[in-house]
Amino acid sequence: MNRKKLFAAGLVSVLLVGAVALTGCSPAVEEETAEGPGTTGETTELEGTIDIQGSDTMLNISTAWTEAFMDENPGVDIAVQGGGSGTGIASMINGTVDLANASREMKDEEIEEAEGKGITPVEHKVAIDGIAVVVNPGNGVGDLTMAQLGEIFRGEKTNWKDFGGDDLEIVILSRDSSSGTYEYFKEEVVAAEDENAEFAQRAKLLPSNQAIVDEVSTSAGAIGYVGLGYLTDDIKVVAVEGVVASVEAAADGSYPISRYLYMYSNGEPTGVIAAFIDWVVGQAGQQLVVDEGFVPLP
Repeated sequence: MNRKKLFAAGLVSVLLVGAVALTGCSPAVEEETAEGPGTTGETTELEGTIDIQGSDTMLNISTAWTEAFMDENPGVDIAVQGGGSGTGIASMINGTVDLANASREMKDEEIEEAEGKGITPVEHKVAIDGIAVVVNPGNGVGDLTMAQLGEIFRGEKTNWKDFGGDDLEIVILSRDSSSGTYEYFKEEVVAAEDENAEFAQRAKLLPSNQAIVDEVSTSAGAIGYVGLGYLTDDIKVVAVEGVVASVEAAADGSYPISRYLYMYSNGEPTGVIAAFIDWVVGQAGQQLVVDEGFVPLP
């Protein structure tokens, strides 16, 4: 189903309320509290800590979110770590983090494990990402089908000449198995026709999007996949089914390898965690999604 990009960076209007000065007195301003106007005469500052771990794809955007949120709320301290979606979900299940970043949905067995430990996972969609297929800039191949990608990453085709390129061995690069991007790409591409299919044994598993970018930029025969926020001029994006990965193509659903990005909490969030998630899916947070090269929520 196509998704329309219904996000625009609007201007925020600020209404200034002037105080009325009394004769012989300085102007007085009444502050509004979190409980309502005039209840205590004091403002309540948001305070607390949040620990986040998970998706490497989401590491840059999560860092941008947390830095901006802490700038607005000096009483809040947020720590963010990568390590992969599986690692973040496991940490949430074990109660060692407040939020798990994930570039895939939780698996049934993960939910079952969580519930067995008294954890109730709650899913929060926070952005959309397209997974770009990338090759070295010197590679003459510019377009591949989903079926051809499956042949490449399963190791069934091993030379670029099979796809109209040079007589050059294909070097397969993939994220490691703890990555949500790995899981998603495996499901949608590698095992699209056979759920038991696996990545080629000779595939080189790398720990991050940046590691794939670095390897592709220096290896003539390399092919890999990265999130949209990691595209640079040092790598070449290959069209998939005739569509080049982009924010626009992921937003309107025309690019075939797109997915939601998630945060998982233990139960419905409250307090500072709820405030943070509300901010992430609000205007300021979604503008950062655009700034970091991802796709805002529809």
